[in-house]
Amino acid sequence: MQLWRDLESRATSLDELFDLASEADDAEMLAEIGRDAQALRSTFEQERTALLFSGEYDGGGAIISISAGAGGTEATDWAEMLLRMYLRWAERHRFKTEIVDQTEGEQTGLKSVTVEVGGRRAYGWLRAERGVHRLVRISPYDSQKRRQTTFALVEVLPEVDDDVVEIVLDWDEIRVDTYRSQGAGGQHVNKTDSAVRLTHFPSGLVVQSQNERSQTQNKETATRVLKARLLERALEEKEAELRRLKGEHVEAGWGNQIRSYVLHPYQMVKDHRTGQETSNTAAVLDGELDVLMQAELEREATGAPVAGAGEVA
Repeated sequence: MQLWRDLESRATSLDELFDLASEADDAEMLAEIGRDAQALRSTFEQERTALLFSGEYDGGGAIISISAGAGGTEATDWAEMLLRMYLRWAERHRFKTEIVDQTEGEQTGLKSVTVEVGGRRAYGWLRAERGVHRLVRISPYDSQKRRQTTFALVEVLPEVDDDVVEIVLDWDEIRVDTYRSQGAGGQHVNKTDSAVRLTHFPSGLVVQSQNERSQTQNKETATRVLKARLLERALEEKEAELRRLKGEHVEAGWGNQIRSYVLHPYQMVKDHRTGQETSNTAAVLDGELDVLMQAELEREATGAPVAGAGEVA
C-alpha cells in the first residue's frame, strides 16, 4: 500500500506544481513537470501490470499444448499457425522455448504439439490464452475456395519446480512405454526406442516426449509435463469447487471459443471475453499478443464478467 500512497503523493505534488508553473507561465518548469509526469506514468503502468502476476505460479515458466479440432487438414494447419504465433511471441519476450512433443497431421500441420516456455512470468502471461481459438478464412486446401471455420484447443500449464511445489508420483501407478521417435530429428530418430509415453492410471492422463536424443532425457521431460498436468488438474478442481460454492455454473469440456481470428471476408481478431479487437491480424499471428493478453488478465483481476461471444463472422 505504501507504494501506491507514494505514487499518489507524487501525482498530487506534480498537479500543484503544474498550477503554479501555469500561472507563472514558466515554460522551463512546465517542460520539467511534463518529463516527471511521463516518468510517473511509466512507473504506475509497470506497477499496475505487476499486480496481474500475483498468482502462485505466475512468475515461472509454462507448458503450452495445442490440439487441432475437427476439420482435418484445415484444423492441423491452424494448430501449426498457432504454434508459430506463440513461438514468435516468446521470441519477442526473449523466452526460451523447446518443443517437447508433436504429432504431425496426415497431410500438413500438426495434430498436437507441446512446448515448454521458460522465462519470468511466462505462465502469468500465457494463462490468458487457455481455451478454444477459432479461425475463419478461405481455405487454401479447398479447390472451390469456400470459407472455412476451424478450431484448436490451447492448454497452458504452470511449469512445476520441485523446489517450490512437490508433486509426488507413485511409479507403481504409471506405465512407461518406449517407442521409436517419428518425424524430423537427429540420427537416433526411427532407429532407437528413445521416445517415452507415460500413462498415469489414477487420472487417465497420458503424456509423451520424443524430441530429446535419449530415452532418459525424454522420460525426464515427460515426467515434468505429467507433474504440470497433475498440478493444473488440482488447481482446476479447486477453482471449480469455489465456483460451485458461489453458485456459478461450471462447464466441462471445450466450451465456447475465447477468441476468433477472421481472415475473410474482413480482417479481425476479437477476444470474446474482453471485447478487445484489432484489424491487424498479421501482427497478432506474428506474435503481437500482449494487448489481448493484458486485457484478459485485467478482466480476471477485476472480476469483470465475460463480454460475450458476439458476432465476428
